[in-house]
Amino acid sequence: MTILIIGLGFVGLTAALGFADKGFSVYGYDINSYRAMKIKSGEVPFYEPGLPEALLRNLGSSFQVIDEIKGHFSKYDAIFLCVGTPDDGNGKVDLRYLKSGIDSMVDIATDECLLVIKSTIPPGTTQNDLLPYIRGKGIMCPVAVNPEFLREGWCWPDFTKPDRIVCGVEDNHEAAKLTLNRLYAQFNAPIHFVSLNTAEFIKYISNSLLATLVSFSNEMAAIAESVENVSIGNAFKILHQDNRLAGAGIAHYIYPGCGYGGSCLPKDTAALVLSSKQNGYEPKILKKVIELNDGMPFATAQKIIAKTKSKSDKIGILGLSFKPNSDDVRDSPAAKIIMELLNRGYHDISAYDPISNENFSKQYNLPIKYNATKEEVCESCSVVALVTIWSEFKGINLLYPKAEWIDCRYYL
Repeated sequence: MTILIIGLGFVGLTAALGFADKGFSVYGYDINSYRAMKIKSGEVPFYEPGLPEALLRNLGSSFQVIDEIKGHFSKYDAIFLCVGTPDDGNGKVDLRYLKSGIDSMVDIATDECLLVIKSTIPPGTTQNDLLPYIRGKGIMCPVAVNPEFLREGWCWPDFTKPDRIVCGVEDNHEAAKLTLNRLYAQFNAPIHFVSLNTAEFIKYISNSLLATLVSFSNEMAAIAESVENVSIGNAFKILHQDNRLAGAGIAHYIYPGCGYGGSCLPKDTAALVLSSKQNGYEPKILKKVIELNDGMPFATAQKIIAKTKSKSDKIGILGLSFKPNSDDVRDSPAAKIIMELLNRGYHDISAYDPISNENFSKQYNLPIKYNATKEEVCESCSVVALVTIWSEFKGINLLYPKAEWIDCRYYL
């Protein structure tokens, strides 16, 4: 089978290399010429363990990067759309990149190929918005929705060894189901064929649950802080020994910290609230989840400020990515905390992250100092906050007892 992947970010590149590893002939395209050039030269343009080795194995054989879609005349069995679906800041998902990807397929999407939407979109979007757009462009091939469940830092094992594969299929189309079965037969995971709307909803219910667990944990921590002599981190670790949680990956989300960030949970929860309102239902729990998370940077900054003696104190921030083992700084809690400190008049701020200093500096352009090592931060700052739980930070407070420490993640 021959596959085209449009969009080579975390999701698209992982899917492209995952299918290539299974022996399919995969072509990849990205509108970002710099990203495409990097991948074509054998370099993964973001930090994601497992992908560099997979790229080395497949580049030039099972996987090729193409410079344009219309000028590449290969007959595809499946075309995957893996482009971004950002929001407008109010929860509305921007479909322009998806529609641009659809526009680029007009001359190559034969009636026999399968168009697969892997981008995250609210329930009802394909049925009510994208399908009419696709048919209006004269593209008559069957359409499917195949949401991803990838964790940054774990994209490769999550794709190659999935726990389930969800496929929303237009009108229960038999040819589409056959193609998807052929694509995923080697992945040894249950394949669930559902409606288009159900597939989109499963992605959102998954991310909304994770966001809810994070906000629940932060509220429990806030309750505990109002009581004397509660070891919050220890309490949650003992909670995780419950047989219903022990060893389960979801337990990682049942732990307090600075709130959730990244490119998925903030965007997807906001989008589901807005979509629900438009469909006539006013969410209650989910709105509170978002509200509590939005307040976490202020609450965390307050903890840091409480340890300072004056606004001239030098404050250190350890960790800038939204999670460890990732260089993704999108919607990073660290950025919001630093902005709050700056707004409160604290301007002597130093920061360090094992791999995200450069990304953070480019993304936010904040007036802070970036240190090359964690030791530089700890030696020069009187107040140090641990914001991202990189393993190299474990126990670092014991090496610098003179500093005032704020363990924002209950990790030290």
